[in-house]
Amino acid sequence: MTRPKVHVKKGDTVVVISGKDAGKRGKVLQVIPDKQRVVVEGVNIVKRHMRPTPKIKGGIIEKEAPLASSKVMLYCEKCDRPVRVGRRILADGTKMRVCKKCGEAID
Repeated sequence: MTRPKVHVKKGDTVVVISGKDAGKRGKVLQVIPDKQRVVVEGVNIVKRHMRPTPKIKGGIIEKEAPLASSKVMLYCEKCDRPVRVGRRILADGTKMRVCKKCGEAID
């Protein structure tokens, strides 16, 4: 069985398009393709009650939780807005992600 694809990569800047954090922009910290989820910096903050361990102090910790990849769109610097992602195959056979609005290369 093939692994499901996600339209964003780690390090991309994305905009949340729905939910309580709609309109927020952040960097993708982690992609979980099997569950079609992404973790975005500063978005979908949840509180966790953590027990003290040798590494962490413990108490109530705020951290980012995964959200559905369908709720985020890639942010294009040139268009200055969230856009859809297209693919273009170059002459040497490599694939490149492009902005559907302006055609600018994203990778």
